[in-house]
Amino acid sequence: MKVRRVGICGTDLHAFRGRQPFFTYPRILGHELGVEVLSIGGGDRFGLDPGERCAVEPYLNCGECIACRHGKTNCCASLKVLGVHMDGGMRDIISVPTHKLHRSRSLTLDQLALVETLGIGAHAVDRACIEPGEWALVIGAGPIGLAVIQFARAAGARVIAMDVNTDRLAFCRDILGVASAILADDDALAAVSQITAGDLPTVVFDATGSAASMMSAFRYVASGGRLVYVGLVLGDVTFHDPDFHRKEITLLATRNATGKDFVRIIGLLESGVIDTNPWVTHRADAVSMPDAFPGWLEPSSRVLKAVVSFD
Repeated sequence: MKVRRVGICGTDLHAFRGRQPFFTYPRILGHELGVEVLSIGGGDRFGLDPGERCAVEPYLNCGECIACRHGKTNCCASLKVLGVHMDGGMRDIISVPTHKLHRSRSLTLDQLALVETLGIGAHAVDRACIEPGEWALVIGAGPIGLAVIQFARAAGARVIAMDVNTDRLAFCRDILGVASAILADDDALAAVSQITAGDLPTVVFDATGSAASMMSAFRYVASGGRLVYVGLVLGDVTFHDPDFHRKEITLLATRNATGKDFVRIIGLLESGVIDTNPWVTHRADAVSMPDAFPGWLEPSSRVLKAVVSFD
């Protein structure tokens, strides 16, 4: 494939800082990819032809372990992720198994590059088994949190967004139409309680990648509710066990996405149900990216989603 677009996500930023737990270095980044097929070798072509545009499912699974045998390819026991465990797509040309390519004849390259981000959110919401009408708190309104918000709303949840960044909260309110978008400060618990009439949310997603946020997230969960860790952190996460048991909280991890998620998301993008166009706030090409990338780590840059062009 010719790499045409690469989305930059929190994993890439953490990797650049040296704080991504699954990395070995040096590593070529890039797992959010919009590509163009150049040539196809080997056996099954999966209906693909040169020139077609695809999103790349960057999770290379073994197909034989217990997780793969049960259809949980996203957490294969020997999973290798492009741009994480092996070199990724920040280069002109890459090769991946044909069945990891997901074609669209109508989506833009930007949209194709963002399918993977959406997949993380979609899979997290599926893990939560949301029922229509229940309150869902999404902590962290970066790209992954925004994807969680969109799919939680699609599942019928009443969503509350929380972040430390007022610009991201404004995006949730003004662009996504989230009525309840609150600041993650000392008054946040009281605000969440007031919004939910004292019940607290029955499902809480933490998409921050912050150990402090992940540990404090337990306090927002209603009795009998679920807490879903979408982000991950290099280090330990602890919690107060009596409160965990008193509320009978269900704690869930969510990792990556599956091929079925990619197919469903492409369909939602093609039909206009999901719109990622407002997400892209920063751009660079392959030549200017090395100078631009360090600045994207700074809060003052107000990066929501950066996309790199390899045209």
